[in-house]
Amino acid sequence: MTKGEILSEIQRVAAANNGAAPGMGMFEQETGVRRHDWQGVHWRSWGDAVREAGLTPNTLQPRIDDEEYLRHYALVTRDLGRMAVKADLQMARQCDSAIPSDNSYHKRFGSYAHLRSRVHAWCSEREEYADVALLLSAAVQASKQIKQVNPRDIPLGFVYLIKHGSRAEYKIGRTLNPIRREGEMRLQLPERVTPIHYIETDDPPGVEAYWHGRFAEKRKEGEWFVLSTDDVRAFKKWKKIS
Repeated sequence: MTKGEILSEIQRVAAANNGAAPGMGMFEQETGVRRHDWQGVHWRSWGDAVREAGLTPNTLQPRIDDEEYLRHYALVTRDLGRMAVKADLQMARQCDSAIPSDNSYHKRFGSYAHLRSRVHAWCSEREEYADVALLLSAAVQASKQIKQVNPRDIPLGFVYLIKHGSRAEYKIGRTLNPIRREGEMRLQLPERVTPIHYIETDDPPGVEAYWHGRFAEKRKEGEWFVLSTDDVRAFKKWKKIS
């Protein structure tokens, strides 16, 4: 990427983060831009890049206690009225930067099954979170009944971006078989269908929900969106999410 493109992405992520400069890890997670894309190429340090983007670099924050992680997840689940998934936390963080990043949750708790089990136990011990404990109860019980599986045995799916005709109209959906899905859509739509990009993932519903939420203001109907060149470029930066 060019220097200008990276600076633009820093500013975009900061705007979605209530104006706060993103940390290096958060920026990489949100954009797919890696350290080797900028360090030693355009800047010496992340702080230099942030300052050139017109922002103030973040100072080191004290380690957040496990209880804060659990409380934030519980509150997001309560607001949704259902168990929060990865994409829900990512979207909630865009509105409240105090919520830890998905990457931070992963480093602290590992799998989401383990995280939900911890949150359920924490909420069960607190009367004021009894409603959240109830929402999580079914998911926690189900995870206990599932046998341990090899990650390689988990089927991968795809979240796709397809363009319809010559207009800036794009469909964001999910499928287990992209070739078959393309054929189905060619039969359904009057104009030419052009595949733009596929993101391979073991969580198609969560990844699809993230992009639907990110482009919510540009939704036409169903899974169709009017997207800009920058929107398409942002989607294409992601190759695989697991």
